[in-house]
Amino acid sequence: MRQKISIKGLRVFAHHGVFDFERQNGQDFYIDATVWVDASKAVFNDDLGGTVHYGDLAKAIVDNVKSHPVDLIETLAQRLLDLALNFGAGKVEKAKITVHKPNAPIVYDFEDVSVTVKGRREDQ
Repeated sequence: MRQKISIKGLRVFAHHGVFDFERQNGQDFYIDATVWVDASKAVFNDDLGGTVHYGDLAKAIVDNVKSHPVDLIETLAQRLLDLALNFGAGKVEKAKITVHKPNAPIVYDFEDVSVTVKGRREDQ
């Protein structure tokens, strides 16, 4: 029994970006994370140990986004995908991550800039 667990709009203030002012001043990034797990045991036993704890996943994402600034949100998205795929002691079968940068340095009116990556565990 495959379950889809999603976290949407996780706000993290961080210092990613190509420009010096982005690194110095920082800005909000929003992360959407979806993981697919086989939670059969968790469902039948009502046991958190048989699934992915979304609170722990959110904390891991926030800690990761706040650390090690990068130039590109593509790099950050891939890093978060790798984190998600290896989260929960191998319970995650596949994952999808979107990094939103709504305050990207663009001179035109826009709503959002985002990068989405997805993947599955190689041992699946």
